[in-house]
Amino acid sequence: MLSVNACNTKNQIANDKNSTAEDGLYFGQKPPGLKPEPIERGILTKEGWELGGVFTPGMKEFYFTTTSGDAPLDPSVSVFRNESRGWKKYDFYATGNDTMYSKDKYIERTNSGWSEIKSLGGPFDTIPIMRLTASSQGTLVFDEFTRDGSGLLRYSRLVNGKRESPKPFDKEINTGKWKAHPFIASDESYIIWDSEREGGYGDGDMYISFKQADGTWGAAINFGDKINTDGEDGGGYVTPDGKYLSYCPRCKPPYDRMWVDAKIIETLRPQ
Repeated sequence: MLSVNACNTKNQIANDKNSTAEDGLYFGQKPPGLKPEPIERGILTKEGWELGGVFTPGMKEFYFTTTSGDAPLDPSVSVFRNESRGWKKYDFYATGNDTMYSKDKYIERTNSGWSEIKSLGGPFDTIPIMRLTASSQGTLVFDEFTRDGSGLLRYSRLVNGKRESPKPFDKEINTGKWKAHPFIASDESYIIWDSEREGGYGDGDMYISFKQADGTWGAAINFGDKINTDGEDGGGYVTPDGKYLSYCPRCKPPYDRMWVDAKIIETLRPQ
């Protein structure tokens, strides 16, 4: 077990739900409206990260978290793990419950902090996952890296407490090339991802699909030109408090991100 008192991100998020920008949430930035605004990365320093850092017994893993209240925008917990080729960094993201994921790896909250890194095992560890997200019910949604852009988006549910084998989404979601970076809403009401499809604005666009009353997924809806550009857009996710959508426009180095009021999602929901 690992004790990192500074990693109590879940409670921090809960306490900060009603905070203002002046209180320090979102790094003191003024939250955006329905017009996307750039995230001012220049003010996001690494200073203070080491204050929550600790080695696990055996010195094989080093956990740390930021003290600057950045959980809604950046990884909640980061881990350096000593592997065969040296130290590798894992970023774990909050999912609204007591488990955080980084590709096929995860950590769980314990009475004293966070567990050591665990693996989802097969077949997850045989799929070249780039991003994996989870709903509050434990449904996993993830992508697959391929060199030709043919990778699929898949999901895996918890059924009677057991993890089912991954299944590919239907054509509503798995259409086009370079399908990647999915995000499932905490309540499983929608999925956001990016891909290259006919009728898009550029090399890749962000799309959303809403869950239907019968449990199926609706048609892919393009986020439109308020979000998408003539470049490669994607990497979207909604902050754990459900208030803001963050994404990467054009997705070229230095990968500056934008954010916008998550109410923009409701403007896309079919009536």
